Amino acid sequence: MAELSKYDLLVVGAGILGTFHAYHALRAGFSVALIEQNQAPQSATTRNFGQVVPSGMNAKWQKIGRRSLEIYKELQNEADISLQPHGSVYIASDAEEVGLIEELALQNKEAGYSSVLLNSSECLSRWPVLQPSYCKAGLFFPEEVSLDPRVAVGRVIAYMRAHMGLDYFPSCRIIQSLVNESGVEFRSSDQRAFSGARGIICNGSEFQNLYPDLFYQSDLEVSKLHMLRTVPQDGLRIKGNILTGRTIRRYESFTECPSFKAVKEREPQESFAKEYGVHILLTQAPDGTVVLGDSHEYADAGNKDALGFEMDQSINAFMLQEAKAIFRLQNWKIQKTWFGIYSQCKTKDIFQHHIDDKLHIVTGIGGKGMTGSPGFAELNIRRIFSL
Repeated sequence: MAELSKYDLLVVGAGILGTFHAYHALRAGFSVALIEQNQAPQSATTRNFGQVVPSGMNAKWQKIGRRSLEIYKELQNEADISLQPHGSVYIASDAEEVGLIEELALQNKEAGYSSVLLNSSECLSRWPVLQPSYCKAGLFFPEEVSLDPRVAVGRVIAYMRAHMGLDYFPSCRIIQSLVNESGVEFRSSDQRAFSGARGIICNGSEFQNLYPDLFYQSDLEVSKLHMLRTVPQDGLRIKGNILTGRTIRRYESFTECPSFKAVKEREPQESFAKEYGVHILLTQAPDGTVVLGDSHEYADAGNKDALGFEMDQSINAFMLQEAKAIFRLQNWKIQKTWFGIYSQCKTKDIFQHHIDDKLHIVTGIGGKGMTGSPGFAELNIRRIFSL
């Protein structure tokens, strides 16, 4: 077994969370090896909308997400990571949702986060893709951005390799993790060994290989999300992230609004949308395709396989039906469907476990990954290295 050079930091998992831990460690002057089991990341990081929306997060994570926005924009100035700086808008479909966006606008003002209330006419003028019968008002966040998740993390990795000295090891599955007096050691299925003063494992929802007992005894759960992509919308450009009424009734930022509890209590207790956690979002990719979704089904970490490998076409049909009541696309032909799996905690906002302050396991960031990872990783690297 060939022994590789010792690094200041080894990172297992090149999803958005692991990649930005590597990024911030490199910026701090440390040597880093980033290790990925696949040829390129292909789990939750690449299967989402690419929306960077601190507006949807609670007060704590909004601050982290706002720092993430700054980091993404700094990177875009150095290399094209597919960033589109067109903001986000939440579209209210009834009086209850209008009340919630008005309350959130006040909270944003107190927090110093820019947002703009728009009436129905202003929304329809900016986003003619909206159905007039649906749109009652909107709350616009001009600072927010979107990325193409199919390429963004790969471009960040390529930038780190070319300009920051990153050593990247794709197609390398780590099957053993050891903590010793000098640091950590990882060993791969193809008999490679990696040695580092510290190690970080960002394993997403991959629980089987490293420390399975730890994960199965935790409060981690996984969520399965159905998503859709249309064919390119020729000549139609939809700027920014569009989030809708069901999102207003779901996202954490709105749970902190004074009227949220009463609004939720008046909702039907049973419905298809509630059973499958459906809320409708839209983002147009640079290639003109439109991403729609999504749904949420849950299982405990130890029972992940219960979610199955199949796509439920009744969920896709429902999401498409809902989307048609909200948007006016030129072409509703669906090019691709898929599901993503992400992990989250039931009682905490992220999962962290430390072994001898040398090995740090970080996962379960949930739906906050694309928005929260750059800012959180910066804070975590500072903590780990006492910066």
